[in-house]
Amino acid sequence: MVTVRDAFSGFSVDDIAAAREFYGTKLGLPVQDEPMAGALQLTLPSGQAVFVYPKPDHTPATFTILNLVVEDIDAAVDELNAAGVVTKIYTEGDAFGTDERGIARGSATGMGPDIAWFRDPAGNVLSVLVT
Repeated sequence: MVTVRDAFSGFSVDDIAAAREFYGTKLGLPVQDEPMAGALQLTLPSGQAVFVYPKPDHTPATFTILNLVVEDIDAAVDELNAAGVVTKIYTEGDAFGTDERGIARGSATGMGPDIAWFRDPAGNVLSVLVT
């Protein structure tokens, strides 16, 4: 059996400079340059690192790559929208049932958490949610 010392996740983007600005400025996460392949390291509030690497033929993830837990979904969506981040990426007709602001109110229906999805500059899907 393999003895694992640690683990970290990673995902690709097509523009490291845009990712640095988005994750550091719009989301407020600590971002550091990684010497390997001109990549970035995001540091999550838990202290866990996420490796963000450039990929010229990047294809955006069609699933949620990063879930950010927040205290207040409405305040988080207001802050994201004020920063120019679009949170309404699914419509009311989708299975997620988002409202006019892009929030799926799962706590009201018993169908999961209150959550809003959005995309990074590379088109990857992220979310803010209340657990």
